[in-house]
Amino acid sequence: MSTSPPENNAAALKARALRLLARREHSRDELAHKLSPHAESPQALERVLDFLVAGKFLSNERFAEARAHWLARKYGAAKIRQDLKAKGVEDALVERVSAEGDLARAREILRKKYRDAATTRKECAKRARFLQSRGFAYDTIYQAVRIRGDE
Repeated sequence: MSTSPPENNAAALKARALRLLARREHSRDELAHKLSPHAESPQALERVLDFLVAGKFLSNERFAEARAHWLARKYGAAKIRQDLKAKGVEDALVERVSAEGDLARAREILRKKYRDAATTRKECAKRARFLQSRGFAYDTIYQAVRIRGDE
């Protein structure tokens, strides 16, 4: 708890929040967690967060889209959903941003990791385990790792 006047603390809290947001997008819950040790009260923290949302400095939707786009380079929809939910993003928003282009992403990730197509069942199983660890659904994995002769 700070001993400075409330208006100074609020200004300092806003400045700290803006510095964090200048580096990258944050969810409301994530920013609240980072700012809470510096706030004089939970009400002061809520006022600052409400100010940031009203001024469009803070947006869960913008955060979810940016985070999903960044995670999509390496992970599937399940992993993206898990990450966004852990950051405090609403379920409806999580479903909307995580469900885009899973099969294409899986194929691209396989292409980057493995140069040649799988030719044996053992290679397919290895690639399927890899995609499963990255959070891809079974149907997506099945379509992405099929042996070309089985199509």
